[in-house]
Amino acid sequence: MNDTCSSGAFDALHPKIQRWVWRQGWKTLRTTQEKAIPALLSGNRDVIIAAATAGGKTEAAFLPILTRLLAEANGSECTGLALYIAPLKALINDQYQRLELMTENMDIPVVPWHGDIARKQKQSFLKSPSGVLLITPESLEAIFVNHGHRVPWLFGNLKYLIVDELHSFIGVERGMQLQSLMHRIELAIRRRVPRVGLSATLGDMGLAAEYLRPGYGSQVETIESTEVSGELKLQIRGYRHAPPELSPKEVDDYEKRGEDVELADVVQGDVIDIAQHIFRTLRGANNLVFANSRRNVEIYADLLRGECERLRVPIEFFPHHGSLSKDLREHVEAGLKAQAGPVTAVCTSTLEMGIDIGSVASIAQIGPPHQVSSMRQRLGRSGRRGEAAVLRIYIQEPEIDDRTPIPDRLRPALFQAVAMTELMLERWIEPPRATSLHFSTLIQQILSVIAQRGGATAQSLWNSLCDSAPFTAVRNGDFIALLKQMGRAGLLTQSHDGTLLHGNTGERIVNHYSFYAAFATPEEFSLAVAGKIIGSLPIDRPLAEGSYLIFAGRRWRVQRVDTEHKRIDLAKATGGRAPSFGGTPGAVHDVVRAQMFDLYNSSSNPVYLDAQARELFAEGRHHFQEFKLQESAFVEDGKNLLIYPWSGDIAMDTLGSLLTQEGIQTEREGICLTAKDTDSTSLQQKLRGMRDSPPPSGYDLAKHVQNKESEKYDFFLDEHLLALNWASKRLDIEGAMQLVYRLAGRPSAV
Repeated sequence: MNDTCSSGAFDALHPKIQRWVWRQGWKTLRTTQEKAIPALLSGNRDVIIAAATAGGKTEAAFLPILTRLLAEANGSECTGLALYIAPLKALINDQYQRLELMTENMDIPVVPWHGDIARKQKQSFLKSPSGVLLITPESLEAIFVNHGHRVPWLFGNLKYLIVDELHSFIGVERGMQLQSLMHRIELAIRRRVPRVGLSATLGDMGLAAEYLRPGYGSQVETIESTEVSGELKLQIRGYRHAPPELSPKEVDDYEKRGEDVELADVVQGDVIDIAQHIFRTLRGANNLVFANSRRNVEIYADLLRGECERLRVPIEFFPHHGSLSKDLREHVEAGLKAQAGPVTAVCTSTLEMGIDIGSVASIAQIGPPHQVSSMRQRLGRSGRRGEAAVLRIYIQEPEIDDRTPIPDRLRPALFQAVAMTELMLERWIEPPRATSLHFSTLIQQILSVIAQRGGATAQSLWNSLCDSAPFTAVRNGDFIALLKQMGRAGLLTQSHDGTLLHGNTGERIVNHYSFYAAFATPEEFSLAVAGKIIGSLPIDRPLAEGSYLIFAGRRWRVQRVDTEHKRIDLAKATGGRAPSFGGTPGAVHDVVRAQMFDLYNSSSNPVYLDAQARELFAEGRHHFQEFKLQESAFVEDGKNLLIYPWSGDIAMDTLGSLLTQEGIQTEREGICLTAKDTDSTSLQQKLRGMRDSPPPSGYDLAKHVQNKESEKYDFFLDEHLLALNWASKRLDIEGAMQLVYRLAGRPSAV
């Protein structure tokens, strides 16, 4: 072995692991690996390893973890266990292949466990729980429910608990479920297990550490990559909306005559222009095109495929999103990874996380990304192996005339894209919002603990889930109220000795496979072609027999809709329309909006804008100055008043609710709030009254919100619990009151 690879960290590895490193031809260990090896070999601390995609995080964790498993083996038999938890089945499959190669000839079992894994492999772990178990939170939940009495034995020799893509769990229902499961494992085996978090993007290491070990985040060791990023080639391209070739009336006339209508004739001209630029620029290499929605994925994949067919060249562009069948998704992933021929995936966030698809030549982003963290994660897919990372962002803005709404004249999509790009270059990303009570997930965990133990008292449930546990934000009185509400809903019943058991409704829910997921999954129709399932569509997006559809990058005609079996049979066709899948984008952060405000006020232009984007950028600044938004946050718009607080979505939504409660109907519309039937004088008077009065509680404000059910089991909550939950998740009273103080103007007379 080359002496340049020798180091104290390397010397501490087991000889079999050292030989694996030699076979990789590594000259040195990466900085994160040098730091992680001694930290993890000690086996007495929690560690977070943060590095860019392909930055060696997996090896940083598993080189020392496998070393310890080998060192503590009983002869040739591995007795220790490492539990690896990942958010995606595809990521587990990918890591399984990598770990199989790492552990070759080491007698360390590596077992993947999720819904697509054969029962035989799962049984092998249940008989001999050792080695490395790779699992999703949902499958881990299933082990607690179905093998509850065996949990102490199954995890009795657990040495490490590894959470991959840590950032994806923070602040969401699934993350609370995972926190609870990790805590319940330690309760079952009656000892603390070192936790290891792996992530490419973390906006706040302190919050991430607190998530990994609630209450003890300050004791978590954090290891961040110090490797300097390579060269970045960046361009933001601007496009003006152009009408489609055919009007809606012309489309109706064609369809009434039974004539097919080409997709290119019904989509906007700027969409066609973007597709053609992507085709010319990306063809001949492996790329990822992030289209922001499944519907856009289907539109662009169809246009790009059509261009390949028109020019009679091999098809290189393929769709990839969560509604496609596993086979179709894996076909695209395999094509990217094989590097045998050019493949460009037009995708949603499904290819954002750390599935190994090899290096891609470039990243394209259609529309502004919803978060800087996603932007940075996506960019990490490009620029490996010493090559420059390439990012192209395509932004569409409307033509401006007298009827154009004032907010659209500011070119907000372009300014948001530039603001996010600037923040990404400054290495800033959004810190996770982790304030929700998550009553829905708490309901699931209460039912799960009862299934695991065969019953539980209210006190033991409180001790296991809330007191010094993941749901510590829930107050005791609210916990008791939740248990009573679960009893009224039939989820729980109480025996004569006080033990809580599943009620009829609770038992039915726990016995259904859908129970294991903490998040809601909509009912869907399966889409079938010649008997083979190619994907699914939400059941609330109905299709009629004889209608046309674009799906999986191809065009279909609906032959039959079987509502009983929730199945739609398709046949090939020449016409088609992209379906609507539903879904909502994430909230824009305060820092992004503040950056946009700074850009409007600046006179410099980013060098990475193309000519059209520069024109649009100048127009946005012109209208910003025309409406004097550098001086005032208010713009009169007929009978309404537009409010530009340059704040994030959650604080703006909260301010809108405060004003509505004060009698001024207010709604958020993109980057501004629209206050109905008022003017700046009346509004500021109202704001001063709000400023000089005690702020309402989030609970009081949430009581007036309609349709507060958003999580899986929210429909079991009463109005009191729903309001508490909504306030904790969707309101920012402190942020909204800061806006009130800023917008109210001069202080009122004392």
